[in-house]
Amino acid sequence: MLKLVKQLRLFKPQLAQKQNWRTFCSTSKPPPSVYDIHPPPHQRKVHKPKEWRPYSPFEPKGKVEWALARLDDLLNWGRKTSLWPMTFGLACCAVEMMHIAAPRYDMDRFGVVFRASPRQTDVIIVAGTLTNKMAVAFRKVYDQMPEPKWVISMGSCANGGGYYHYSYAVVRGCDRIVPVDIYVPGCPPTAEALMYGILMLQKKIKRSQTVQMWYRNNYKQS
Repeated sequence: MLKLVKQLRLFKPQLAQKQNWRTFCSTSKPPPSVYDIHPPPHQRKVHKPKEWRPYSPFEPKGKVEWALARLDDLLNWGRKTSLWPMTFGLACCAVEMMHIAAPRYDMDRFGVVFRASPRQTDVIIVAGTLTNKMAVAFRKVYDQMPEPKWVISMGSCANGGGYYHYSYAVVRGCDRIVPVDIYVPGCPPTAEALMYGILMLQKKIKRSQTVQMWYRNNYKQS
């Protein structure tokens, strides 16, 4: 009996510690995420919901850099709101590419207008399986597009060969022929996925530093 009482006395502080630990876990805040400690480089300040955010992603220092950043903002705004993609459908992904131009998604509201001439386009959407024979024409069409130009790889076949990765006649990714900016996964990807890829391309164009890099390379170093 005495042994049992001693064991209960020893067990009481352990129960108190467990209860304190449970109350601490229930009241304590969750650990901070990685983005709370180290935000992404293009978003140094983590904004709260419904908080005013500046349009420009740049943080210039000085009057000259401020003026150049505003020129970049204006240039990037014109480019990202007037993306004219090249109609380059190669396989079944082209049906989904046509889908985003239909009334359900209506990409015209984002400034996306499909053109049939590479001289009038600044984006090419590789929608489908790229074969070795078609790679020559694909590169020629890409070279005929004026600068600046971007490439969206749509679907598994364009990304890395897809089901035909081990075929002797298929290019294992269109990035072996031209540089790719946005990859849209799926077989085939939905129209929503392609729309999200276009929005990501607009976000990338918004961070372009054309005028600022021209100033740094030509004047700031000297």
